[in-house]
Amino acid sequence: MPILQRDFGNIIKKLMIERWKYVCIVSIPTPLMRYRTILLYITMVFVIGSHAARPWLILFCILIAIPSVMALTLNAGESQTSTPTIAQGDSVFIDGIATGHPQPGLQVWLIGNNYARVTTISVQFDNSFEYELKPEDTQNIAAGQYFVLIQHPMMNGQFDITYNAGTGQVVNQQLNGGTVMFILTGPGSLQASDSAAALIRAVNSQNIDDTFTTVSLFVDVPSALIDPIGERFVGEKFTISGTTNLAADDDLLVEVYSSSFVPTKKGQSGGFSGTTGMVKVKPGDGRNNRWSFDIDASTFKPDEYTVRVSAAKLSVTGSTTFTVVPRQIQTPTPTTIVVAATTLPATVATDTPATTPTTEATPLPIWLTIFGGACAYAAIRRQARDKL
Repeated sequence: MPILQRDFGNIIKKLMIERWKYVCIVSIPTPLMRYRTILLYITMVFVIGSHAARPWLILFCILIAIPSVMALTLNAGESQTSTPTIAQGDSVFIDGIATGHPQPGLQVWLIGNNYARVTTISVQFDNSFEYELKPEDTQNIAAGQYFVLIQHPMMNGQFDITYNAGTGQVVNQQLNGGTVMFILTGPGSLQASDSAAALIRAVNSQNIDDTFTTVSLFVDVPSALIDPIGERFVGEKFTISGTTNLAADDDLLVEVYSSSFVPTKKGQSGGFSGTTGMVKVKPGDGRNNRWSFDIDASTFKPDEYTVRVSAAKLSVTGSTTFTVVPRQIQTPTPTTIVVAATTLPATVATDTPATTPTTEATPLPIWLTIFGGACAYAAIRRQARDKL
């Protein structure tokens, strides 16, 4: 297994294993240069020649890059809808494309609050470049806005705008054999924003052929803020969230514990109630990123709770409190029927004269009437026959 060394061109390794000759040409793209661990897997494809003593093979080489640190990556030359923010101690990578394979490379100007750095970087075989601000670099610079200008020498192959570290002056080499444009550092130097504007005017001058691209960022003190939580119930499931200026994919430790919790002796019940866990910072909208942590309060006791958020690698802590209360049991409310009271009118008693009750005759039943009539008719008929 060959050990890859960081290089700015093709990496060629020849392996001699017994009587086999392996030739592997590895091209490492610039964005992979930031990774500390690179694994190389070699796969045999086919034999292109044959010799009894030393056969030749063509191999495919597969690179697997394992990231070591998380950082902010900016693409030079692309328009920025907003200026990103990084925390002191986070890494910054600025990537881009520079055609023409300039021999002196590219000149990078980093200008900020009472800070200036001018360095040169190389352009890779694939026309890509990368500029890195390491954690130790951002840790030691003041908070504020920083401006990055990347200068290309163009056709004449030299930087026409240069910086004199001894005098702090920025010089136009094509104007009258070398003319001071402004003072970048030291006595009489311009403020950061004015220096950036003056540098753009200098590189953009008509009497030089250099070109440039820019990018900017904010550097701030590390912070982790927590959104308001409010009052919660025992057994409730909810999410605690917040903002941070730490880079996306940084680790945060979230601790939630009862404010009344105190250490106890062995064998005693401490009554601990809370939870803890690690979360990843997610990209946010605008200058800050987001983080969130899910809570299941089924084991929480009614109490005041403290939330503490801290970074795994940087010195940053945020905290707040919220209250967990017992969940109220909903009981049905009895329905009350209200009957409206009515007042009856008063009854006035009057004297009524006494009356004699009248007895009415009860009519005979019909069958009795018919029977009686039939008997009378029979008697009349009998008398009539007797007379005859």
